[in-house]
Amino acid sequence: MKLNRTQYVWVLAAITFLISSGKLYAQGCIVARSSSSIGGPETEGGYLAPGEFDFSIGLRHQFSFRHFVGDVEQKQRIQQGTEVMNKINLMNFNLNYQVSRRFSFQIDAPLLLASRRSNNSPYTTTAQGVGDIIVSAQGWVWNPTENTRGNVAFSLGAMLPSGRDNVMNTVDKLDGKGPVNVLDDYSIQPGSGGYGMLFGWQAFKNFGSSAQAYFNGSYIATPQNTNGVVRSTTAKPLLQQVSISDQYLLEAGVAVPLRQVRGLSITVGPRWEGVPAKDLIGNNDGFRRPGYAVSMEAGFQYVRGRQLFTGTVGKAILRDRTRSYPDRVYGTHGDAAFADYLWLASYSVRFGGRQHATHHDMQDQSAKPGAPNGSAHGASD
Repeated sequence: MKLNRTQYVWVLAAITFLISSGKLYAQGCIVARSSSSIGGPETEGGYLAPGEFDFSIGLRHQFSFRHFVGDVEQKQRIQQGTEVMNKINLMNFNLNYQVSRRFSFQIDAPLLLASRRSNNSPYTTTAQGVGDIIVSAQGWVWNPTENTRGNVAFSLGAMLPSGRDNVMNTVDKLDGKGPVNVLDDYSIQPGSGGYGMLFGWQAFKNFGSSAQAYFNGSYIATPQNTNGVVRSTTAKPLLQQVSISDQYLLEAGVAVPLRQVRGLSITVGPRWEGVPAKDLIGNNDGFRRPGYAVSMEAGFQYVRGRQLFTGTVGKAILRDRTRSYPDRVYGTHGDAAFADYLWLASYSVRFGGRQHATHHDMQDQSAKPGAPNGSAHGASD
C-alpha cells in the first residue's frame, strides 16, 4: 500500500510513540526538568529561514508535597506533618540557529532555583545555579518549503555535566551541636553529574482551516552509572551514591486559534514525563526516585510580529512512584513527592536571517498555530 505525505506524518509519529513508550518505566521527588514544547512551527510565522535565530526563555514552577508509593497517595504524611516539600523554579535559555531549510542547531542552558524542606524539620535547604547544558541538532524529514501543513523533525544532542551535583548548605538542626554542613537532596541539585544523549522529535499536522494537532517528545539517555556523590555512608551499598538517571517527556494536543483575537490560540492536551527505573544504557545502581506524572494541560499562545508568548497550566491526573533497581534488590518500595499543578510559560523572539512572511500573512496560506518554543531537560522532585 502506498502512503501519501500526510499518512507518513502520522505513521512516523505513531512509530516514534510506540518505540519510546516501550521503554518508559517511571518519575518521583523526581528529576524531570523539561519545559514545554508545543506544536509545529506555524505560530511563529512559519519555519525559520536559513541564517535566522530564535531565542527563547522558558519558565517552569512546581510545588511537590503529595507523597506516593506506586500510584497510591500516602495521605498520612500530610496528616502527620512529615511531608517533604520541594519548590522548583527552572528557567531555560534556548538559542536556535537555522543552518538550512531543514537543519538547525540548538543550545539550551537551564538555571535552577530550588528549595526542599520536611514539614517537621527546623531547617530548609536551597540550591541555585546553572544546570546541565544541552547542545543538539534537528532536521525536518520533509522539505519545509513544500510541507507547511505537516512535518516531522528528529533531534540528536549531548547533555554536558555543567551543573553542580554536590551543593551543600550550612544549617542548624537545633540539636545543640551548632551549624553543620548537609548535602542537598539530589532532587534539587542543579546538575546530574554525568553526560547524556538526547533523542527528540516534533510532529505536527494542520486540519481544515483552524486547528493543528501536535506530538512532541524527548528522551535523555545517561550511560554512566553513579555520579560519585556519597549521600549516605550508613545506607545499604546500592544506595550510598546518587544514580545518574535517564529522563523523558511526551506531550500531545491540539491548538486552535481564537478568531476574535488576532494571533491568539488556545492549546489543550496531555503531558507525560518521568524517570525510568532502568536506564537504556549502563547499570542502574545508586539512589534514585523513579516514577512518572501524567498531566492534562491547557494554555495559550500569542503571536505579535516575530515574538511568541505562551502560558500553560497542567493538572496532575496520574502519579506513580515506581520501584527502583535497589528497591527490587532489597525488597522495598520507596516513596516520592509529586505536585498537583505544573506551571509553564515562555517568551521567544526571532531575529537575523532574511525577512519572510509574518504569522498573519502565513494564515492566508493555511498556516496554523503551534510552536517549538522549549527544550527537553530537566525536574520534578
